[in-house]
Amino acid sequence: SSDLNCGGRRPAMDEDGRAYIQRLKAAVHFTVGTMCKEIADEKEVKFKKQTMAAISEVTFRQCESFARDLEMFARHAKRSTINAEDVKLLARRSNSLLAHITQKSEALASRNQAQKGKKRKTVAKGVQNPEDLSESGAMDEDRKS
Repeated sequence: SSDLNCGGRRPAMDEDGRAYIQRLKAAVHFTVGTMCKEIADEKEVKFKKQTMAAISEVTFRQCESFARDLEMFARHAKRSTINAEDVKLLARRSNSLLAHITQKSEALASRNQAQKGKKRKTVAKGVQNPEDLSESGAMDEDRKS
């Protein structure tokens, strides 16, 4: 059974679920407020509270829509995990967003490859766990570079 809910509608929620949604909405509202304040200071404009509330609501609803689409993309591919390709598919209508996501995805993949290479070299040298590195100071040397 999959963890994905692709019915296009919200399942019935208990009190904890509703509280969780309210916390998410509050976090979005806080972030939108912070961004509006930064823009207002930088551009010397003002935002009405109703405008910030509307931006927050639209943002939250758009995120819900994105989540449903991502779930459907993964389900269509017979996966229960959303991956970077699903996100790229979601962003396909915005060339600049797709380019940005592709760049970040490639950078992350490259960094992960490099980390795997370091891990293999470390294990090959006989160090069995990363704590051994920190005790010997070898890990600190890696952080400096």
